[in-house]
Amino acid sequence: MARGKKTASGWSDVKAALQSYDRTGLLGLVRDMYATNKDNQSFLHARLGLGPNQLKPYKDIISRWVNPDFMRNQPVSVSKAKKAISDYKKAIGRPDGLAELSIFYCEEAFAFVESCGLEDEGYFLALIRMYQQATTCVSDLPDDGRGNFIERLDQLRSRATDIGWGVHEELNDIWYEAGLDDHHS
Repeated sequence: MARGKKTASGWSDVKAALQSYDRTGLLGLVRDMYATNKDNQSFLHARLGLGPNQLKPYKDIISRWVNPDFMRNQPVSVSKAKKAISDYKKAIGRPDGLAELSIFYCEEAFAFVESCGLEDEGYFLALIRMYQQATTCVSDLPDDGRGNFIERLDQLRSRATDIGWGVHEELNDIWYEAGLDDHHS
């Protein structure tokens, strides 16, 4: 029989350990976490509403991974770009910020496809799913906060005519199913 076998620590263990910290100790812990990496900094800036553009670090990550610089041998990673949106959602998840990031993802993906003629079915499927996510985010916004987002989604649909792979047809289906044409002037 194995003795002393311990399972991995979880949130309840962390929560119990934090009970012994006073205010100064907690601030020191948060300071150390902040200093550890940029992801923690971005999370805290977004959560606490600090800085002029809390979306910039998330946009930088999205751009890097869906619109990489091939001249510098940068690879594509849809999952890393999508993780930036997920990280923002965990940090603050404001509906208008989620709409902005999902539309920005699509815009960057279109820029990449248009610049290099990418022919990757998985990339296109991810783009279609993100467009779907963007329309859902925009549809959930109050009517007075949708205008610019709807215009950008419509522009993406227009850009899709030259891509092929059925992307234009899929985006049109998503657009009309979301009823965005009813709100577009």
